[in-house]
Amino acid sequence: MNNKEEKLKAFGRLLDIMDDLREKCPWDKKQTLESLRHLTIEEVYELGDAIIDNNLQELKKEIGDVMLHLIFYSKIGEEKGAFDIADAINAECEKLIFRHPHIYGDTKVESEEDVKRNWEKLKLKEGNKSVLAGVPKGLPAMVKAYRMQEKVKGVGFDFENSEDAFAKVEEEINEFKAETDLDRKEKELGDVFFSLINYARSIGINPENALERTNKKFKNRFERMEEIAQEKNLKLSDLNLTEQDKLWEQAKYELE
Repeated sequence: MNNKEEKLKAFGRLLDIMDDLREKCPWDKKQTLESLRHLTIEEVYELGDAIIDNNLQELKKEIGDVMLHLIFYSKIGEEKGAFDIADAINAECEKLIFRHPHIYGDTKVESEEDVKRNWEKLKLKEGNKSVLAGVPKGLPAMVKAYRMQEKVKGVGFDFENSEDAFAKVEEEINEFKAETDLDRKEKELGDVFFSLINYARSIGINPENALERTNKKFKNRFERMEEIAQEKNLKLSDLNLTEQDKLWEQAKYELE
């Protein structure tokens, strides 16, 4: 592993390369904050994929890609005379010091939950009008629900235990099943999802990660199912559900 001096040298090298690209590369010279935005989102999702797959070599690559984007935004900020990378990093350092008085001050904490509660209280002192103010509007719905639930827990608004959280899931499912009006049924379904996410959070499961693992598992099994059908000179769309299910079970068995 690299020592601190080598890490700083690598960071400086990336800054120098960014300067060169911004000055000499036709593509890099054209980029703006807005043009980079969707590319950054894509890179962060690729980083998330590497984490889900526990692929450390891919993770190293994606960290570099995300880091490049952060340097790029800072370079544009510098060109606009607004801030540079040092300003951004120093601001983050000051924020971290302020929000960790149990490390840099006299505050005493006994657990992770104490840290989270202090964190939300300190954010309100910084001027946030609501503990939910820091949840981005553009987050996917499941991630947003999870983050909001984490935030309000920081001020004590939470079920006392996971059993109570699961009882809420059952209550919402029953209300969903009983509703017949489609519009109201959609609202009840939202309540089911929200309560299920809350239960998952209460027992230490990240629902986004859990669902993505299922997505990947389904994709792998279905693609193998297609391969099996091709090997047998069958066309999936010509098979009935029972016949398709047999191929599914074979693919499932092979991949387990």
